[in-house]
Amino acid sequence: MNPSPPSASPASRSLSAPPMAFTSTLRFSSLLLRSRLPAPGNPDRLACARAWTDRLSCLRFYSAPSSRGPRPVRARRRDGPPKQEGLAEGQDGNGGVIVKDREVEGNGRIVPTELHKEATDAYMAYAMSVLLGRALPDVRDGLKPVHRRILFAMHELGLSSRKPFKKCARVVGEVLGKFHPHGDTAVYDSLVRMAQDFSLRCPLIQGHGNFGSIDADPPAAMRYTECRLEALTEAVLLADIDLDTVDFVPNFDNSQKEPSLLPARLPTLLLNGSSGIAVGMATNIPPHNLGELVDVLCALIHNPEATLQELLEYMPGPDFPTGGLIMGNIGILEAYRTGRGRVIVRGKTDVELLDSKTKRTAVIIKEIPYQTNKASLVQKIAELVEDKSLDGISDIRDESDRSGMRIVIELKRGSDPLIVLNNLYRLTALQSSFSCNMVGILNGQPKQMGLKELLQAFLEFRCSVVERRARFKLSHAQERRHIVEGIVIGLDNLDGVIRIIREASSNANALAGLRNGYNLSEKQAEAILDISLRRLTLLERKKFIDESKSLTEQILKLEELLSSRKNVLQLIEQEAIELKNKFVTPRRSLLEEAESGQVEDIDVIPNEEMLLALSEKGYMKRMKPNTFNLQTRGTIGKSVGKLRLNDTMSDFIVCHAHDHVLYFSDKGIVYSARAYKIPECSRAAAGTPLVQILSLSDGERVTSIVPVKEFSEDQFLLMLTTNGYIKKVSLNSFSSIRSTGIIAIQLVPGDELKWVRLCSNEDLVAMASQNGMVILSSCDIIRTQGRNTRGAVAMRLRGEDKMASVDIIPSSMRGNLEAVSNVSRSNAKAPSGPWLLFVSEGGYGKRVPLGSFRTSRLNRVGLIGYKFSSEDRLAAVFVVGFSLAEDGESDEQVVLVSQSGTVNRIKVRDISIQSRYARGVILMRLEHAGKIQSASLISAADPELEALVPEAVQV
Repeated sequence: MNPSPPSASPASRSLSAPPMAFTSTLRFSSLLLRSRLPAPGNPDRLACARAWTDRLSCLRFYSAPSSRGPRPVRARRRDGPPKQEGLAEGQDGNGGVIVKDREVEGNGRIVPTELHKEATDAYMAYAMSVLLGRALPDVRDGLKPVHRRILFAMHELGLSSRKPFKKCARVVGEVLGKFHPHGDTAVYDSLVRMAQDFSLRCPLIQGHGNFGSIDADPPAAMRYTECRLEALTEAVLLADIDLDTVDFVPNFDNSQKEPSLLPARLPTLLLNGSSGIAVGMATNIPPHNLGELVDVLCALIHNPEATLQELLEYMPGPDFPTGGLIMGNIGILEAYRTGRGRVIVRGKTDVELLDSKTKRTAVIIKEIPYQTNKASLVQKIAELVEDKSLDGISDIRDESDRSGMRIVIELKRGSDPLIVLNNLYRLTALQSSFSCNMVGILNGQPKQMGLKELLQAFLEFRCSVVERRARFKLSHAQERRHIVEGIVIGLDNLDGVIRIIREASSNANALAGLRNGYNLSEKQAEAILDISLRRLTLLERKKFIDESKSLTEQILKLEELLSSRKNVLQLIEQEAIELKNKFVTPRRSLLEEAESGQVEDIDVIPNEEMLLALSEKGYMKRMKPNTFNLQTRGTIGKSVGKLRLNDTMSDFIVCHAHDHVLYFSDKGIVYSARAYKIPECSRAAAGTPLVQILSLSDGERVTSIVPVKEFSEDQFLLMLTTNGYIKKVSLNSFSSIRSTGIIAIQLVPGDELKWVRLCSNEDLVAMASQNGMVILSSCDIIRTQGRNTRGAVAMRLRGEDKMASVDIIPSSMRGNLEAVSNVSRSNAKAPSGPWLLFVSEGGYGKRVPLGSFRTSRLNRVGLIGYKFSSEDRLAAVFVVGFSLAEDGESDEQVVLVSQSGTVNRIKVRDISIQSRYARGVILMRLEHAGKIQSASLISAADPELEALVPEAVQV
């Protein structure tokens, strides 16, 4: 404390007054000086003036008022370079006033300093105090000072796991009074956290009473709760603390000693993790399983050069106390390698059937991510359901009890549990990330470390602890053996010892007589004098001899232990394995093999069937499968919706929302997008331009779309152009398509890519031209080529004939084809399938037995499959008979789309079986609908779901 200011009240008032100009303050002080000086001519005037000058020079001129009164200091110009021009007296170049404290009773010291330097030094001292003394744990024992002091205070109080509980207030008072001069709330909160099984993987304190809950309920007051140490804490952290294993330092008032570290037998920093926010840095270390931690520690002992991948075989990742699912190992690898990474954690859920009749289900949440508030999670889900942000949930309730966690989320009828779960992962804390920042104190400095570096630092510390413990035991054993040897000497010469003691006039003389008579040390002589008469028997002598032998063996073992670091490491491994056998628990957090734990759009969209309709001008629409109901042959049909002027329907397929849809353009370029990327709309809507979804060039139009579930190696894409070029490319070549598209086929001038189909080498391909010529060939004779090739000639086209359609015959139908080929040639109306279904542009169609066509090679004219009138041409051809009813007839359906957008859906069995030269029957009346633009074949549906369109074979 600085001395109080001058007693003059005007001066005191001037220092506490509002800010004034520097010159006005000097002027006020000079007036005060004149009023206090003696009259002129008085010899004391000069001495008084000097005294007031010295007093005024010690005053500080404040730039802001102070509520605590003035602090007298001296303001002087800084010693150093010459004063710059234009600077006032007592100022430096940056505008600051050089302030110096006044001497106190002649013993003070004036230290000139700069403001920014003093602020920097003070801030760094504060930052290091927070880093080392509060926020960051030590790498060696894994504890912060407050936790270390709590455990040591409980150890000093004798609160072992076998003793009765004591009030937490007693422990908090002990810690505050002896070791931790901070608030009681901070100490009690730290004690509570060490007793919560949902906060620490292995709790260090056993609590009795209300210690909070996972719902963030606060604990009871410290006067109500009780605590004692866990058995694991005693075995891992406090077992060797009395054996000089760690250094003890003075406490805050230098009245007692406290340990600077606890002699941890396991890396507690990795066992329970740690989190803290310091000045300029923070730490967040995940907890791990005790058994896996011992295994990886032993692996590093056996192989100090082990790589991170080898260590991960023993400890694959964190093990959170609340369980959950850890998604992927990319974040774990990064955190263990560099000390910083992000781990995605999901809650563990099950799906239960609530009512078998209504088929209502419920999602049961059994575990939640680490450090997630369960009550807040339930409230967040309820708010999302109320705001219509989360669909498919009818009720939510928390049924958690002492037996475990159980949050029941009842779903509406027909809701997909997987979609609801993915929405919960994306919108709530049911999926959260744990950001690892493995920072700890090592050698008095904060440092970010990876897994191997943390384990190596602990092993170095553990080796020093074992060595210090061994030296301590060795020293005590040697001292005890020395005393025992002296006692044995005394017992061997018992009569002489008794005579010396009886003849001695004092204890000192007896002590000297024993030392001189039998060449004993002072300690040995004192031990003989202290021995009681009952221990002079022969039995007691034998006990001393046995004790001496035992001490000799113990000394030899300790010396052998200290002679080799290998022996020390073996002992560390042995003690760790003993702890594992005693305290190991099963892993709670499960590891999921996933590339990323992030929930994408595809994860929250149901994989439902959908209809995709494409127009000639590139408008695409996605509709629900029940948009078009089944109709009879010969009806007008239902309109597919509004179309642009002079626009017609081009393609119509059925797929699933998660399918990859490959878009092939007339220029031989292929694009890719998920099916759900197409906006869903009603039947009457016009659709979305594909140029808004794909990067199409000017004048480029999509001619064929192929849905793909997965890109398998044994699947191929068969491409056919209007001029009759055919090519087969592996489906794997299209697994990665950039947004601007890639080349699918090289085209000759004037040609365009028109049809693309999925096939395998065992399949057959049926191709037809607009004039009704058909070629049936095997796919294995078509050579597999790369993307940037033209292909081979599929059919010899006569005149202005063009290709009309192509379809694939699965390999499973080839056996039936050979069996019925002979019957088909003799009977054109053979009832058994398969058949070729022909659809003409005029709305006519027929079925022709597939056995009526023999297989041939490519580059042929082909066989007549349809006899057309002069104005009609072939629109589509495909194979039917894959799905047969009980009567042997086709159970498939065909969807016809006219140029004006009218859609008709009819049964294939209603189309008559005719010869190759017949004209066919009317399938769709086209008086006001133009011509047939496209046709699609769909397989049979379940009888109960006959109104829904099932998965289709694209045309």
